[in-house]
Amino acid sequence: MGFIEEAPMPKWNVSFINDRGEPVVEQFDCEHEPTLEEAAQMVRVRVSPVLEKLDLNDLADRVPDPTVKSLHDQNGIKDLRVEPAA
Repeated sequence: MGFIEEAPMPKWNVSFINDRGEPVVEQFDCEHEPTLEEAAQMVRVRVSPVLEKLDLNDLADRVPDPTVKSLHDQNGIKDLRVEPAA
């Protein structure tokens, strides 16, 4: 019996401008193209691991993509984009 080799998980580049105005690209493995909210959650873990468990309930249902807003307001991260990695 042979083993079925699983295809590697697709890689996605998440780019943004950090709080110093510098362009940053982080790469993530994800089965599907992450939404901006999902990408913001992944970036938040890398940029500020302490905030990983941050409760965004105060923004839920009032603001679309609360993590995107939180990253911008608290970490100065803006222009979040998701693209397939080459």
